[in-house]
Amino acid sequence: MTKTEEVQKAMIAAMKAREKERKESLTLLLSALKAKAKDKKEALTEEEENAIIVKEIKQTKETLESAPADRADIISQCENRIGVLNEFAPQFMGEGEINALIDQILAELGLKTPLAPMDKGKIMKSLMPRVKGKADGALVNRLVMERFA
Repeated sequence: MTKTEEVQKAMIAAMKAREKERKESLTLLLSALKAKAKDKKEALTEEEENAIIVKEIKQTKETLESAPADRADIISQCENRIGVLNEFAPQFMGEGEINALIDQILAELGLKTPLAPMDKGKIMKSLMPRVKGKADGALVNRLVMERFA
C-alpha cells in the first residue's frame, strides 16, 4: 500500500470519527501528494512520497516558528498538524548511523583527520546521495562539520 493510499484511509477514518483537525491535516497532505502525482503524470515512488511528507513537515515547522507568541490557535494547529504528519514520515537515520557512514566515506576517499576545509565538498558529494530522504540534511552537515573541529 502506498503512502497516498494510507493517508486516504486515515482521512476517511478521521472523517468517520469526526476528528476535524486531523482530517484537515490529512486532506492537505493528500492534496500535496496527488498534485505531485498529477504533475508527474504517473504514480509517485516511495522516495517521492516521503520527500513530500518531509517537505510538508518542514513548512509547518516554519509556520510554527514564525507564528506570533500570542496566537495560540495557530501554534496548536501547527503542533497538531506536525503530529499527524509525523505518523506518515519516514524514519530518519540516527547520529550513530550517519557517523558510521561518514567514517566509511572518509575511508573510501582516503581522507585522514584533521580534515582540510576543501575536503568538505568531496565528503558531502559522496555522502548526500546515500542519505537523501533518510536523514535530515542539517544534521548531516553538522556532523560533517564536527569532523573539522
